Order: sequence, then structure tokens, then C-alpha cells
Amino acid sequence: MDLTDRKMKILEAIIREYIFVAEPLGSRTLSKRHDLGISAATIRNEMSDLEDMGYLMQPHTSSGRIPTQEGYRLYVENMMQKNRIDKEQMKMIDDSLRGYGELQNILDEALRLMSSFTRYTSIAVTPKMKESILKNIQLVQVNQNTVLVILVMDNGLIRNLTINTRTMVCQDKLSIISKILNEKLSGKSIRDMDSSFASYLKNQIHEYSALIDEVFELMHSNMLTLEDSQILSDGITNIFQFPEFSDISKAKAFLDMMSEKRPVMDMLNSEGIVKGNINIVIGNKNTCEIAKECSLLTATYTLNGKTIGKIGIIGPTRMNYSKVFSIMSYISNGLNDFIENNF
Repeated sequence: MDLTDRKMKILEAIIREYIFVAEPLGSRTLSKRHDLGISAATIRNEMSDLEDMGYLMQPHTSSGRIPTQEGYRLYVENMMQKNRIDKEQMKMIDDSLRGYGELQNILDEALRLMSSFTRYTSIAVTPKMKESILKNIQLVQVNQNTVLVILVMDNGLIRNLTINTRTMVCQDKLSIISKILNEKLSGKSIRDMDSSFASYLKNQIHEYSALIDEVFELMHSNMLTLEDSQILSDGITNIFQFPEFSDISKAKAFLDMMSEKRPVMDMLNSEGIVKGNINIVIGNKNTCEIAKECSLLTATYTLNGKTIGKIGIIGPTRMNYSKVFSIMSYISNGLNDFIENNF
């Protein structure tokens, strides 16, 4: 059976309509709402063919039809158009991405904008600390026995670690130690800062060896946190707006999935339909059950041409793909420009 232009036109009309009404569509409704140039009877026959081909399904015997995941994939690959973004939204995005210096703050703001504009859930993965290069280290006195260690990486990541030190030191000494540590550690990765490197530093600046031991002991005790990526999110409860997730068990399953790192990472790393800089996964088959009822659009962000993280938007398969694709494209391009120009 051939997928004719007429069938494609009918499928596109059904998908565009179903995105907004979330109800099965019959041939008569489609004929009234869309000028397809054919009778309701002809539309009904074409819908039957599209069902046989796997692009539509009939939830109940007497109901109209709704798109299948294969239908959405066909739509995204062949029919989806890029929407125009409202000028006011563009200005909000441009202003927001210029206003935050620390990478996590920039990502938080990007996620807030994405979930606000689309009404779906937005997620991001931060760069891995173990793949980052130390730009600056600063030791700051909190009180006589507490020191704050601030690690600033080349990609804009900042980590704050607290030492309850056995060595009482004043801020003047901490500033001297910070200067020495920067001379020795700047340009090194977290991986380079092992016990042998700590021994080398103590030989170089033995006067402060006790505090250096404590700094490295702290870093090693936090190594898993320092090495791993973090997952950020915004608008998780937006999913409750959609009838597909009005069932409490489904809503809970979605919240449980979003609270666990592994299924979220599995989704973010899934291969999908690539359009420009956006990867579109419809009905994820590689992770938990609830993900099969979701679609995810992701984009990478880079530094010096190297991918350091991802941002994404997740929602039901009945997603407004054109709108999400357009907003994701604009925000990811702005995010990449900002990172490349500032870090």
C-alpha cells in the first residue's frame, strides 16, 4: 500500500488536531475542521488505510483514531515545520543567557525558560568534573577551624567544599596558600590531583603540608561527586496538565523516573531522529516502562568544539513537536554561543 500525498496530508491534519484536543478524531470532524478537498467518506477510507499501515490506531471500536508512535515519527521526519518564536520570548532568552556568569546558573535559567514556554519538563546534564580543567582554586576562612575550598573549572563549573580543619589558619595565610596552589594546580584536571601529586606539592610547600593533606583528603572523599555529571530539571509537575498522565499511577511512575539518575541518562543518551542540532526520541524503548509514553528532544552544548553536556525537553508523545523544536533550537544555539564566548 502506497503512502500517497493525500494520506500524508490527512495524517498531518490528524496529528496537528490531536496535539491540542487529545481526543480520537473521526472523518466527519476532520472534514469540517480541515479543508482537505475530499469527502468524509474518502477521508474515512484513507484513515482505515493509515491504520493498516501502522500510523493510526483506534483506541475503542466506536471511536475515532489517534496517531501511533510510528505516525509521530513519520510526521517529525517528513512534515514538521519550524515555528516562529515570539519576539518577546526571543528577547527574554537573549537577556537571560547574558545575565548569569556561572554555568549552572545559566543552565537553570535555560531550563526555566524551556519549561515555561513549552509547559513540558526540561532537563539538563552538567559537564563531568573529571573531564574539566581547574581554572582557579580559592581557600576562604569561614571561622578559625573551617575553610571553604572553591574550585572554578574552565567550563564554568564551580564546586564549593568545606574543610573542618585541624590547623588553625588566618585568611592571610589562606590567600598565600591559594596563590601557591593556583601556580601548581591551574591547568590540571581533577584526575591529576591524586595522592602522588599531593606528595609533590607538600615537598614544594612543606610549610603548609598539613592543610594540603586536608584539602586533598576532602577532594578524594568527594571524588564521586566531583567526577560525576549532575542532572538538573525544571517543571517536573507540568506533566499533571496532560490527560495521558491524569492517572495517579502514571503520574507517580513519571515522578519516580525523574527522581532516578539512570533512566534519565538512558533517555538522554538514546538515539532518535536528528534534525539540525536536535535529537528527537519518540516513545523511548530503552529505559523504564513510563518512558515509552514520552517523547524527548535533546541538544548538546559544547566548549572549544567538544560536547560537555546536554539539555532536553520531555513530555507525552502527543507533544507539540514544532513548537518545542523551535524553542530548543533557539535556546541551545544561544547557550552554545554564550559558553564559547565566556569560558
